[in-house]
Amino acid sequence: MLGEVTWPRLVASKLLRKTLGSNNFVADFPGNTDSFLNLPTLDLEHIPSPKIIFTDHDDTQKFKVFVSTWNVGGVAPTEDLNIDDLLDTCNTPCDIYVLGFQEVVPLRASNVLGSDKKKISMKWNSLIRRSLNKKSHNVSYNDDSLVDKQWKSFRGRKGNKSIIESRMIRQEFRCLISKQMVGILISVWVRSDLHPFFRNPNVSCVGCGIMGCLGNKGSVSVRFQFHETSFCFVCSHLASGGREGDEKNRNSDAAEILSRTSFPTAMGPSLDLPKKILDHDRVVLLGDLNYRISLPERETRLLVNRKDWNTLLENDQLRMELMDGQAFEAWHEGTINFAPTYKYHPSSGEYYGCGHLGTKSKKKRAPAWCDRIIWTGEGLKQLLYTRSETPLSDHRPVKAMFSTEVKVSRLR
Repeated sequence: MLGEVTWPRLVASKLLRKTLGSNNFVADFPGNTDSFLNLPTLDLEHIPSPKIIFTDHDDTQKFKVFVSTWNVGGVAPTEDLNIDDLLDTCNTPCDIYVLGFQEVVPLRASNVLGSDKKKISMKWNSLIRRSLNKKSHNVSYNDDSLVDKQWKSFRGRKGNKSIIESRMIRQEFRCLISKQMVGILISVWVRSDLHPFFRNPNVSCVGCGIMGCLGNKGSVSVRFQFHETSFCFVCSHLASGGREGDEKNRNSDAAEILSRTSFPTAMGPSLDLPKKILDHDRVVLLGDLNYRISLPERETRLLVNRKDWNTLLENDQLRMELMDGQAFEAWHEGTINFAPTYKYHPSSGEYYGCGHLGTKSKKKRAPAWCDRIIWTGEGLKQLLYTRSETPLSDHRPVKAMFSTEVKVSRLR
């Protein structure tokens, strides 16, 4: 029986891996970080990396982390696409930006089985770079209070306040790592002055799509160590479907991602990083998780029109899993007080099947909160959880901001 179950996956993996290459078809193939090397280098002044001394001293510092997820429906971004609204955090700058996308290419056979579309990831990264660095120039980091705050966090260590000041002046962002698997793309950007403190970035991709292994569904996970704290971000696209019982397929995909994702072991002083997702200090899962609302379509639409989010959330499949299920035990999600993010008519503010854009399609797509950000692990506090209104696709982006405690390295 076991052979009958695994044979199609093994055959598909062996045959298709030759065609697709490890950068496109990846099941359990960790450590591929080559894609971020293809990004254009940033025009920044060289800042010498500080020497780091690892100690057992439990000194902590707080940083802000931005996380977003967006199913872009196979629509390629134009060069003038404005993503400032997506990256807006109420004038609160963040230190780390993690952006996840799904369906950056249409999920047709030629893309799932064809060559890697690196050009599309470079387009998105170019937009991110432009918007982030525009934001950084609009915020005055060269502020005495900020310098003093940064200086106080390093007091008692050898250093020069003028060095801290010089680092505070130019807070541009650099891409730490970026990786695409078919339609799933994740891109991590960090403040340039903090870049030396990020070590051992790695990627692990898991395909959960056709035959249980192709990358039309699945995840791209990135992990790294920031100072002395490990982080893992999992960008996922789970099984679709609004029929009763389809949520079990999504639960199965999530279990596969958590069990099959594996990172290379990194050894060294204070660098014994884990191989599995849940063994990291801070873990965030983001993506088009595709969970729906377990109510009749007509009732769902009526409650959406009334903005009765509480009743809808009582029947939200992911919320039920978070509260009583086993797929996401010990995971957390912030309060949802925004409208469902799916399914819209593209380039429209109207839900699919409503208004003058109503459709006679046999496929009924009731509104749902398909796009979510959840987390597990101590030391994360959510400060923001909302949606953006960019009408590029049939989904609306969702974004979150966290405050996180990090065990900091001592400087010499």
